[in-house]
Amino acid sequence: MIAADRPDRHSARLLVVEADGTMRDLPRVGLATLFNPGDLVVANDAATLPASLHGTHVPTGEAIEIRLAGWLSLPGPTRFVAIAFGSGDHRTRTEDRLPPPTLAAGHRLRLGPLEGVVERLLDHPRLLELCFSGNRAAVLAGMAQHGRPIQYANVPEPLALWDVWTKIAARPFAFEAPSAGFALDWRTLNAWRRRHVGFATLTHAAGVSSTGDPALDSRLPFDEPYCISERTAAQVARAKLRGSRIIAIGTSVVRALEATVNPDGSVRAGNGIATGRIARDTALRVVDAILTGVHQPGESHFELLRAFADDNLLAKASAALSACGYRAHEFGDSVLLNCSPLLLSMRSAELVEVHSPLP
Repeated sequence: MIAADRPDRHSARLLVVEADGTMRDLPRVGLATLFNPGDLVVANDAATLPASLHGTHVPTGEAIEIRLAGWLSLPGPTRFVAIAFGSGDHRTRTEDRLPPPTLAAGHRLRLGPLEGVVERLLDHPRLLELCFSGNRAAVLAGMAQHGRPIQYANVPEPLALWDVWTKIAARPFAFEAPSAGFALDWRTLNAWRRRHVGFATLTHAAGVSSTGDPALDSRLPFDEPYCISERTAAQVARAKLRGSRIIAIGTSVVRALEATVNPDGSVRAGNGIATGRIARDTALRVVDAILTGVHQPGESHFELLRAFADDNLLAKASAALSACGYRAHEFGDSVLLNCSPLLLSMRSAELVEVHSPLP
């Protein structure tokens, strides 16, 4: 598939995949007209951090790139899960990047104005826990001064930080852009408001999409923190009570909502961590449809889509996307995938069982 290299509202496309197998090819601006009054759209408002840090491996003097991939200390950003690369940059395909210098606990890394210490390796020579000296403000300031957005070879020109922020970006929290949110703009939000389609946000630390190593990629997604406000939890509860649909903008929203679901299908407000994977055998309790990018079989994002539809329908959708020239990667086109009737009926049966009085 073609790789898109910048967000594009005007020519972006949307494939609507219905549970019965019918599909519609629309301009993505048509997203504003698709949902019914009472439906609730939930999006990830996390802003993207400049999480790619180039510098020096102090023990050897060799070049190193660190890509921050997960939080280990919240709320203070001083300890991270990180992935290490050797010399080079994003213009080389991730899977072709040189390995980093040999790393060990206690090694210091000089990353611009920041100094990090390897706390330990995580069962892989490129995956580590990294601790920065300094307080929260100093670490964020150093990242802003020296870091760059994580990017891949499909976008050859360096990205600026504002290139990877969606229109609703708020708290800097994500390591890569919650890219499904590039489909949103204020015209769409205003159209939903006029149509009485609800809109809510949560904040989820979207992680890296590729490590360049099959063994590491098989671990994706890593554990990812999220925050759901009282207001958003209440909006979800009201939508579920009236039988309206919950539409997730992106896989990160699905992970957050499904990680905090109660037995009755409502979600809990507060902070949490999304662990594990959502895949084919995952029973979705909250989300009825997902707007996502164009993903390839085998990717962790694609695996999550198997919770929404069977493999035959996903294969049919993938063939349509390829035949019609849909653009992949973070700045590509979009797919709206509705949950299958079987999954919805299973969910309804579970909720009836939860609410039924004991004999």
